[in-house]
Amino acid sequence: MTQDEQTRIELEAAAFRALMHHLLEKRPDVQNIDLMNMAGFCRNCLSRWYQEAANARGIEMDKATAREIVYGMPYEDWVAQNQTPADEAKQAAFTEAFARNVGPSTTG
Repeated sequence: MTQDEQTRIELEAAAFRALMHHLLEKRPDVQNIDLMNMAGFCRNCLSRWYQEAANARGIEMDKATAREIVYGMPYEDWVAQNQTPADEAKQAAFTEAFARNVGPSTTG
């Protein structure tokens, strides 16, 4: 099966929207630290990738704006509504996962 570039872009965009809906609406209980520890990415990674894609296309976007787009609300509101404290074991696992998946030269 072949598809044109526009169709590929539209399908990828639809898949991204479905992922965001799932993470934000269906599973807000899944903590970012757990996503990072298990999958090597989290909602903050998605917002960073979104920001980087915008910036690469000449669209000025800061971290807060990208996070608001991904979270559907200001990040601070998301944290207050959904985030729970992480214990020391999760924090240690995060440090290891972050170094392995994102690398020491990037901040999340």
